[in-house]
Amino acid sequence: MLEPAGSPPAYSSQLVNKFVDLVKQNDQLIDRYFPTLQQRVPVSPTSLLVGSILTFFISHLFNRFITALVESPLPIKLSVPEQALKGWKGKILENPGITSESSPGTIVCYDPATAYHIADIKADDEVSIKLKISKAKQAQLRWSKTSFGQRRKVLNTFQKWVVDDMEMIARVAARDTGKTAIDAAFGELLTTCSKLAWVTSNGEKVLRPETRPNNLLNAHKICEVWHEPLGVVVACVSWNYSAHNTMGPIISSIFAGNAIIVKASELVAWSAKYFIEGVRECLRVCGHDPELVQLVTCFPEAAESLTKSDQIAHITFIGSEEVGRKVAMAATKELTPVTLELGGKDPAIILESADLKFFNSTFMRSCFQGAGQNCIGIERFIVSSKIVDKFLSLIVPRVKSIRCGSFMDDVDFGHAPSLVKSQDAKKGGAKAVQGDQVDCGAMITDARFGRLEQLIQDAVKQGAELVVGGKRLKHEKWANGHYFQPTLITGVTSEMKIAQEELFAPIFLVMSFETVEQAVEIANSTRYGLGSSVFGNNKEECQKVAERLKCGMVNINDFGVSYLNQGLPFGGFKKSGYGRFAGPEGLLSMTNPKSVTRNRFDPLIRTGIPPPLDYPLHQPSKSWNFVKGLILFAYGLNLKSRLKGILDLILAGI
Repeated sequence: MLEPAGSPPAYSSQLVNKFVDLVKQNDQLIDRYFPTLQQRVPVSPTSLLVGSILTFFISHLFNRFITALVESPLPIKLSVPEQALKGWKGKILENPGITSESSPGTIVCYDPATAYHIADIKADDEVSIKLKISKAKQAQLRWSKTSFGQRRKVLNTFQKWVVDDMEMIARVAARDTGKTAIDAAFGELLTTCSKLAWVTSNGEKVLRPETRPNNLLNAHKICEVWHEPLGVVVACVSWNYSAHNTMGPIISSIFAGNAIIVKASELVAWSAKYFIEGVRECLRVCGHDPELVQLVTCFPEAAESLTKSDQIAHITFIGSEEVGRKVAMAATKELTPVTLELGGKDPAIILESADLKFFNSTFMRSCFQGAGQNCIGIERFIVSSKIVDKFLSLIVPRVKSIRCGSFMDDVDFGHAPSLVKSQDAKKGGAKAVQGDQVDCGAMITDARFGRLEQLIQDAVKQGAELVVGGKRLKHEKWANGHYFQPTLITGVTSEMKIAQEELFAPIFLVMSFETVEQAVEIANSTRYGLGSSVFGNNKEECQKVAERLKCGMVNINDFGVSYLNQGLPFGGFKKSGYGRFAGPEGLLSMTNPKSVTRNRFDPLIRTGIPPPLDYPLHQPSKSWNFVKGLILFAYGLNLKSRLKGILDLILAGI
């Protein structure tokens, strides 16, 4: 039988009737056991309970909706740098470098892949640095009073910008560092988005006041930790990930309520300026002072205006061990706390059970991403001697096939506007040829090429075998670019300098081991202890190896992936530095942990000084017995000791 149009289905009516019957039955039970309740409550108690629950959930959903609305991101608009657009060409510098003889206070910005001159930027000096510190300090006084919701809105706007303008951010980073846009996507975009997402989701939980466990003597107290802003903090960051290293420290610093001065490497002054402009615009559109975030790009001699300043509350340094030591020493002038993320010589232990066929692509990216200029890239592949030949048979052809070049100029990618007119494009003037292959970009500078070649030559003299590459590359198209041949060297031992020094280059270094104990010994044989990897199909064996590695991070059957979870701390061991950024540990390092106690039942119960302990001490022996009894009562190891403590307290108090 068909039901009339608009009528509810039969099963819906049955459900409603069952619910009504259930409410009536429940009301009868309540009336039986609580007869006066029905008289006091004018409506059905069950209906009231259901209504209350529904009201709670509706209120909760409404609050979440309002919060999402208030904290929703805003769009920002930045001027597009023409140097990052398709078809742009700059003047090729004959001897590219960041200094200018004709203009000593100028940073010369150029693309290390092409030697194109990008821009000239005035270097900061002591005067400009002090002014920027002052501006940041004033802005922080207001920012420190903002709510977590206001800070989340800024970070949500920040994330919207990064996601919406991902291609332009990748292009700017690629132009200034010579890396490929694919490497930029891994190291610049994914990592920054991960950090933004984690801080917005978890930052308030980490930073809000927390109650700590108490003890017997303080049972009447509430003991809390308040995490308060430090003030103005500094991040001295390296050039290898110009976007992420610039933006990452800003995220945690401003969410904790601080102002921050980013001291970017002079090697990436142009891109750092663009990224900082983006962050400042996020602050501005959200109604906050953009002076909260400052950029300093200077030559080394001016850096101490930051690192020795009495206005700086904390310094994060990412870079080499040599410079890190100088920063730490400079910070001692004002006892400024420092977090150091220094060099690494990350090992990957390839156990006999490892799935080489599956992971050989991982091995390639772990070495050649960013032309090897990756702080947690693999610098030593420690391979079981039983599988080393098979390992090499998979890797050698792939290393030989790697092609270097300018991803920005040799590859057609993305949807950025083009500076090339259609007629020029038909002639092939400045348009990249579709299908050109660029796997590996340039290195940031050629300053260490001589040292790399020497290390390789010395290793060969000591018995290592150079299989692929081994020297600087004179690119057929970009003759003035900073290219080093993708290199594979095997038969390396721990005694060779190449196995001890951080290379930071596209060099695939293979060592072999006979036993797992030897593999661990080789892995731990350097002065560094940043990251590491273990590959194998035996979970228990991999776990045991990971436990024995002396480092800050271990990735089992992967490399570097721990950094994509920004809930994990990032940092090293031994000469790889100290302190952590990322995770709760990193966020909390941007705060002053203030211990606060207060009376739970004030003014009814308060701490007083017992008469035997009050000044002057009229009877020192009784005073001592009282203290002794107090200790026994609170911390005696058994009931007898605690009872004796109570007795001593009574007797000493008489």
